[in-house]
Amino acid sequence: MNYYFTGILILAMTLLAFCVGPAYPRNEYLNEYGVRCGEMEISTERRDTDYNYSDGSTNEQQGIRFTYRKYLGTDCKTSKENVAIKQQLELMKMCGRVNSNPSLAYNSNFDLLVAKCRGVNPTGDNTRPANAKSHWDELKDNYKEENPDIQLMGDKFINPSKSKLKMPPKDYILPLPKPKVD
Repeated sequence: MNYYFTGILILAMTLLAFCVGPAYPRNEYLNEYGVRCGEMEISTERRDTDYNYSDGSTNEQQGIRFTYRKYLGTDCKTSKENVAIKQQLELMKMCGRVNSNPSLAYNSNFDLLVAKCRGVNPTGDNTRPANAKSHWDELKDNYKEENPDIQLMGDKFINPSKSKLKMPPKDYILPLPKPKVD
């Protein structure tokens, strides 16, 4: 067995455990999703070259470099608009809670949030009737009407005539457990 490989592996795992930082949570809906239009980089460079030929001359070169990186994908304007729309949708959902809590206006930690939500009056979604079921429940009810002999998982009330288990009466007293003998 090669102990050197095992030792290097243990050492690498130990270093990896200490080098990795903690994982912090982040809000995905306020994230910019890596929207970068491009990067501009300026750098200077100096090279000294010595020649060891008969005359022993040296050569010095200095230069400045400009680098621009353009990332592929959608254009910068569209990406920034998409991020702004996502943030506005999230504010629209959350401003009802912010505006209904007047104590946030007095807390200086929430000044920006209160300012963003000022004047936003969310309305309830009135497109759905109050007594309507979900589409899944309607499909399931239609299926049960077409197939009355089938029991489905998730039914609140299962037909008791098909079940072998019987519910005890309400006044039924359960027997006490047998005492342990040491």
